[in-house]
Amino acid sequence: MTTGFDRHDHAACVHDALRSAEVTCATSALRLTPLRRRVLEILLESHAALGAYDVLARLDAEGLGSKPPVAYRALGFLVDNGFAHRIEGLNAFIACAHPGAAHTPAFLICRGCHKIAETAAGAPLGSAAAQSGFAIEQTVVEAQGLCPACQTAS
Repeated sequence: MTTGFDRHDHAACVHDALRSAEVTCATSALRLTPLRRRVLEILLESHAALGAYDVLARLDAEGLGSKPPVAYRALGFLVDNGFAHRIEGLNAFIACAHPGAAHTPAFLICRGCHKIAETAAGAPLGSAAAQSGFAIEQTVVEAQGLCPACQTAS
């Protein structure tokens, strides 16, 4: 399922992602510190990617830290534990649209409004790798284009 461009209850989206992070941390003996939680909330506020310095600026404005390691450590924790993804082509981060679910994401990046939709990367690559005996360790699939709203506007 693609998540990000469609109309949805964003408050429920944010609530569900935060709840999933809390449950995962509680059951996996991970610490979702107030700072890590706030960084996740910042990422969840929109379906657009944010750079580490964008996150840091928000944290600094809220009195939660002004040094780059503060943001990078929190973002690293979120990515390492599946609560966020790094968007390689933008050198930015986005909250995971399917936290707690084992998945290989692909990202649809709108060059108009900068929103990002997360979808499944699909099976063809995995099938091809399996047939050749290749063990995939990491996959990055990012496509740039226009979302439905930006197509209509142009």
